[in-house]
Amino acid sequence: MPRNHRDAQRRLFEIAEGQQGFFTAKQAKAAGFAENTHPYHVQVGNWLREHRGIYRLALFPPAEHPDLVKWALWSKNRDEVIEGAYSHQTALSLYELSDLNPAKLHMTVPTRFRRNSEVPGILVLHYADLPTEDVQTAQGFKYTRPLRTILDLIEADSVERTFLCQALRQALHRGLITRSEVKRVKLRSPAQRLFQDLLRQVA
Repeated sequence: MPRNHRDAQRRLFEIAEGQQGFFTAKQAKAAGFAENTHPYHVQVGNWLREHRGIYRLALFPPAEHPDLVKWALWSKNRDEVIEGAYSHQTALSLYELSDLNPAKLHMTVPTRFRRNSEVPGILVLHYADLPTEDVQTAQGFKYTRPLRTILDLIEADSVERTFLCQALRQALHRGLITRSEVKRVKLRSPAQRLFQDLLRQVA
């Protein structure tokens, strides 16, 4: 095997390793794989095509959250920066803060976010410019922090109050949210009233 091909394989593996085995066509090209060779690597079974412009190394161990990585890569901008952060019901399930089991993946993207292609049916997009401190990273994707997640759900008014109460109680009990953080929360009415009602229930 030529040295330059081995180097390309190594570079691609290093990229994919931080993304649970996934990578984009642009990343493969940057690693040293010419664009016209991509179909060949799919055909011979080296790569698995997961979506348009998104692949996975066939021999890489199964991902813990394959869909989360795949659609995070879908949200990359032209500079190859992931713009979407999982939020709302999806982030809540990642923290295991309630019994909610959403059928779709909720993702918050910047207000300027646009795609020429149709948004995949599995995704529910929310548009907001999230502060950096409200987001944390996992292996290959981003998601909102516990307090931001709960506040987003309160403002969206999209889940039953019992789930919100359960999530807030568990987050406080597990130390994922502190009382001092809660005291600083300022929401628009009626979301603020709902938040205060929930706090009284979990006190």
